[in-house]
Amino acid sequence: MPRTTTLGRPVILGIVGDSAAGKTTLTSGIAQILGPARVATICTDDYHAFDRRERAENGLSALDPRCNHMDILEQHLRLLRQGQPILKPVYNHERGTLDRPDYIAPKPYIIVEGLLGYATRAMRDCYDVKVFLDPDPKLRIRWKVKRDTERRGYTRDEVMWALDKRRFDSPTHIEPQRTFADIIINFFPPLEQMEESGAHLNVRHILRPTLPHPDLTPILGMSAQSGLHLELSRDTDGKPVDVLEIAGTIPERRALKVEDLLWALIPEASQMRARLGAYDGPAMSHPLALTQLFIAYHMLMAAEGIHAV
Repeated sequence: MPRTTTLGRPVILGIVGDSAAGKTTLTSGIAQILGPARVATICTDDYHAFDRRERAENGLSALDPRCNHMDILEQHLRLLRQGQPILKPVYNHERGTLDRPDYIAPKPYIIVEGLLGYATRAMRDCYDVKVFLDPDPKLRIRWKVKRDTERRGYTRDEVMWALDKRRFDSPTHIEPQRTFADIIINFFPPLEQMEESGAHLNVRHILRPTLPHPDLTPILGMSAQSGLHLELSRDTDGKPVDVLEIAGTIPERRALKVEDLLWALIPEASQMRARLGAYDGPAMSHPLALTQLFIAYHMLMAAEGIHAV
């Protein structure tokens, strides 16, 4: 079985990003690796203070902290970190309503995904691993239109209107949280196929030294055809970071070698080895699968660190 913490404290992962950045897709694969029964998932959207109608009336968007119960979210993260249960609010995305709360008991692993997970210092102090999703902007718009029209009852015009209304909220409230992440994940289409939005997207991981990242040198290829590239670079603030790029066209044999390396580093999770990298439908993405596995590795390493204290 995957590592557990004997001190009674769960390992908490934060996944923050703008609307339709891919948070839920990433979360589902990570939970599959760690074991669904051992993972509790919290969506910070549930802490909206107003329903959809009220937001329209008061002119606030869901990206604005004033539109959310930030103090209650802080309190709940502290309680979960202490191994205590919470009564979590529920926001119904299909109807845009606030529904009956859910009783959430802590589990060995907790994934907190949403828009504003790093908005305050109190919240940031609760995480063991912090991820920020920063996909190509045009790609994210395509994802949002597809999701909101197919699953949330919006028309395309309504989605585009909402995006326009939020064009100042995102750089004000969402993008600054990038500063606090350990790993920044950027999915983007290949130059030769700019309309790609699924299984063949490339991914770039910006790896900050705030976490000890796995050694991938045994399987790194030097040729452009290897589909995997790691280099030392500079972050937006000028500080050194490692940048790992995985091509959507990475050969399956090489992708499986990377998977094998990461699974070998977390052998206690090997029996959880399952089909990862799933998008809507039967499509499978090696870059997504490796991203999910890479983050799960960090969760398990964090559990080991807690156990060693």
